[in-house]
Amino acid sequence: MKIFSISDLHLSGTSDKPMDVFGAGWENHFEKIKCDWQSKVSDEDIVLVCGDISWGTVLEEGLYDLNSLKGLNGKKVFIRGNHDYWWNGITKLRDAAPDESFFFLQNDCVKFGDVIICGSRGWSCPGSADYSDHDEKLYLREAERFRLCFKQVEKVREEGDRLLAMIHYPPFSAKSPQTLFSQIFEENGVEKVIFGHIHGETFFPLRTVKNGIEYILTSCDKVGFALQRIL
Repeated sequence: MKIFSISDLHLSGTSDKPMDVFGAGWENHFEKIKCDWQSKVSDEDIVLVCGDISWGTVLEEGLYDLNSLKGLNGKKVFIRGNHDYWWNGITKLRDAAPDESFFFLQNDCVKFGDVIICGSRGWSCPGSADYSDHDEKLYLREAERFRLCFKQVEKVREEGDRLLAMIHYPPFSAKSPQTLFSQIFEENGVEKVIFGHIHGETFFPLRTVKNGIEYILTSCDKVGFALQRIL
C-alpha cells in the first residue's frame, strides 16, 4: 500500500471558473493530474486530497465534480477546503459518495492497515496578512476540531500505527513557526502533515521537517500537477 497526495483541484464541471485564467500552466490541469494519477496509483493505494476540490456551491455541484474522480485508481480521502462551499453536512455527503472508494474526514479519522489518517480544514494562523479577530475565532475553533480528531484517533490507535494529518491551510508560517496546529500535531505523535492552499509565486517549502514532523505541501500547481508520494 502506497500513499500519495494532491490538493486544490478546483474542478469546475458545473461552474464557469476555468483555472487557466491563473496562468498557462493550469490549462487542462485536471487531465494532467488524471494521467499522472493513473500512472502511479493502484487500487490498493491511497490518495489524500487536501481540500478545494470543487468550485460548486451546493452538494449536487460538488458531487458532479467528485464523480469525475470515480474512475481513478485507489482509495480517495478528502478534507474540506475554504472554497468547498458545497460541503455542507457530512452525513449527507457520505451517503451520496460516488462509491466505496471515497472517504470524507470531518473532525475524525480513517484507518487503513497500520496507517491512521485524520483531518480538518484548519485556518489562517496568527501573523498572517490581514489577520483579524474573526480569524482568531476560527483559528481557535479549528484547533478544537483537531483535538476532536485525535480523540477519535485514540479509539483506533494501536502500538506501531503510523499517524498522518491532513489540513487545508498551512499549519505554520514564517511569522508563526509554532502554532496551536503544530503543537497539537506534536503532542499526538503525528508523523507527517499534508496540506495545500498555497498557490502561485507565494514561497513555501514543499517539504520541511519541524520538531520531528515532516510537513508536505501538495497544492497541484506548486507540484507540477503531479501526485506526491507520502508513504
